[in-house]
Parts: sequence; structure tokens; C-alpha cells
Amino acid sequence: MSSLKQLAIRGTIWTFIGYGSSQVLRLGSNLILTRLLVPEVFGLMALVNTFIMGLSLFSDVGINPSIIQNPRGEKPEFYNTAWTLQVIRGIGIWITCIIIAYPVSVFYDTPELKWLIPALGLNSIISGFQSTSLPLIKKKVKVSISTSFMLGVQLIYLGLIILLVWFYRSIWSLVIASIISQIVSTIVSHKLMPEIKNRFTWNQESLKELFSFGKWIFVSTAISFFAMQCDRLLLGRLFPIEILGIYTIAFTFADIPIQVINRINGSVVFPLVSQLSDLSRQELRKKIIDKRKLILILGITLVVLLTCFGDLLVLNLYDERYKDGAWMLQILALGIWPNLLSITMRSVQLGIGKPMYGAYGYLLKFIYMVIMLPFITNIMGLFGAILVIAFNDIPFYLAVQYGLWKEQLLTVKQDFWATLFLVFLISIILFIRYYLGLNLTLPSNGFFD
Repeated sequence: MSSLKQLAIRGTIWTFIGYGSSQVLRLGSNLILTRLLVPEVFGLMALVNTFIMGLSLFSDVGINPSIIQNPRGEKPEFYNTAWTLQVIRGIGIWITCIIIAYPVSVFYDTPELKWLIPALGLNSIISGFQSTSLPLIKKKVKVSISTSFMLGVQLIYLGLIILLVWFYRSIWSLVIASIISQIVSTIVSHKLMPEIKNRFTWNQESLKELFSFGKWIFVSTAISFFAMQCDRLLLGRLFPIEILGIYTIAFTFADIPIQVINRINGSVVFPLVSQLSDLSRQELRKKIIDKRKLILILGITLVVLLTCFGDLLVLNLYDERYKDGAWMLQILALGIWPNLLSITMRSVQLGIGKPMYGAYGYLLKFIYMVIMLPFITNIMGLFGAILVIAFNDIPFYLAVQYGLWKEQLLTVKQDFWATLFLVFLISIILFIRYYLGLNLTLPSNGFFD
């Protein structure tokens, strides 16, 4: 067995262990917090995180992917220059948080935002000082180390949240826990690879290479903020904030297949494809198509389970206040299929140094959301809004496929048969469920209210 294949297998196993453990911890803490806090708190926190994430995406020049993808990624002058940019970026994000906080609080008529955004934005400064050991570990496909690190940080974060919320039923408990865990994460990151000593460096050659690869990452992530966060931004404006909180719970479950595949892509596929980028396109495509089958089978399994039984999950785990999350989850879970097909090949495009097609896809997705979400919401209400959000990845899929066609890595035939199999399974299972008298959960106020 080749060393690359062994790395891929070990990396995938550790990815599953890490993600499974992470989701168990996340679900457990989520169930506790939903009983201690009201839905408005989740909606408010989602809104704050959306803006901070947006600022992060707007300033993303692909520092970590550049370290992983670049042959010089392990050279001190390269990763220290990247680290210097990371620190500057973190400070810039926090300053911007201070600037936008008041206007955002006025726009959403939520005074708490003018204090929450700058407070949570402190994480940007703290994470800016995080060691470049993390991307270097991923470059070597040492998934066991990165997985253990992430789980440790998550344990600290969730433990702090539950402890603070138990005594102080306030959104500020979430903010304080987040800041403390980020401090711990940054300190520990410098212990992962003691030989990596980050210091301020400004190497012109490294800067040129960072920006050469990162310019498309910057364009892609800047556009992706609007494309991927339009749902929260518009739902927070069009509906009461508690609706955003319920939607966030539903989306968290519906997004599980995407998170699983993304973990595999980021920890295994992208680093390995970066090492195989010199192969001919025909040979590379053959390797990818063969290995991609297993990822698609995993994706189909998760999408089918969430689409057919996701409503029962919400109804049994959460109280009456969150019941609308049941039907939202089923629609959102089905809608992530085009995205799942896309991201399995998006990491390949990054690995061969062609990130621009993702930028095109995010632009199309953003245009779709801006036009369709307000229009359909006006006609069909919340149900229509969820439908639009669910299938907003179709434009992104088309753009990614265009890029694959240009790079002679097209996967349309494989995608067609996988989709046909998905539809067949869902149809059979839903028919059996209906026959057994387990009707689907419908919106509480009717489809078009």
C-alpha cells in the first residue's frame, strides 16, 4: 500500500473520530443550552457571528491554504511572513468590528449588538497570534494531532459555556466562554510543534507567492460571505429574531453532511491532491473519480437520513418552541445535495491551484439569493424563504462543473447517477414512512403563512 494511500486512510478515520466526537459534544451542549436560554439568544448570537465571520472572509487571503499548497510552506521565511499577515489581519478585523457595531445595531433595531460585536470580535486579535503549526500539521496530513487539538479546545469551550450559563442566563456567558477558549487555543497551538518559532517577518518573495495564490481565495471568500450568509442576514431582518434562532438549530443539523465532507476534504483530500498536482489530468481524474465514490456514498447516507427522519430528531430532542425547526431541517437537508457534490471537487480545484472557479460560483449564488429570497418570501412567507435557501447551491454547482470541464476533470456522469440513486432511496423510504402512518411534519401555520 502506498504511503499516500495510508495517509488518506488514516486521515479519513481520524476525521470521522474527530467529527463524530465533536458532534456528540455539540449536540449535548446544545440540548442543555436550549433548555436554559430562549430562542432569541441563539438568533442574536447567530447574527453577531455572521458579521464577524463576514469580516474574516472579507480579509481572507488564503494564508493557511497557501502554507499547505505551496512547496515552500515549511520554510521559516514563508510561514513567518504568513503569520505576520495573520496578526495584522486579526487586528484589522477587530477595529472594523468597532466601526460597524453601532450602524448594525440600528439596522436590526437591536441595541445589544453595539457591544456584542466588538466584544466577540476580540477573538480575531487572539486567533491572529495562533501558531502556523496548525496548517503545517495539515500539510503533513497528521490528522490525529489536529483532531485532538480541536476536540480539546471544543471541550474547554463547551464546558465553560454550560458552567457560565448555568449561573448567568445571559448571552454574555457565551461571549466570555468563547474568548477564554480562544486564548487557550492560541497558547496551546504554539506547543504542537515546538520547533516552529513564529516571529514577525516580511519576506518579499513569500508575500508575492502568498498573494498570487491568495488573491482568488480573497475574491472567493469575500463573495462567499454574501452568498453563504445571506440567509441569516435577511432572515434576521425579514422575520422576528426567534425565527432566526430556530432556523439556526435546523441548519446546524442539516449542515452535518457538508461538515463531514469538508473535514475530509480539508484534512485529507486537499493536502494529498496538492502532492499529486503534477499528474496528467486524465490520471488525476481517474484517481479522484474512483475515491470519490466512497465520499458520495457517505453523503447520500447522511442526506437520506436527515431528509426522511430529521423532523423526528428535532421534535424529540427540543421543546415546543423549536417545533418549526422540524420541517425546516428536512427541506434544508435535501437542499444541501448540490453543495455536497460541489465541495467534493472544490478541494481538488484548490489542490491543483485553481481556486477561481469557486469565486465564480459564490458570485452566482449571491445573485440568486439577492433576487429570489426577498421575492419568494413576499409571496410564500417563511416556507418560501426556506425553499429558496435550501436550493441556493445549484448556481454554485454549475460554476464548479464549468471549472472541472475547463481542467478536464468533469464529474457530471458520476453526479447524475449518484443523484438518481439519492432520489430513489428518499422516495422509497418516504413511501414506507407514509404507509406506516408516520406523516411528515408541516409548517405550524400552513405552507404560505
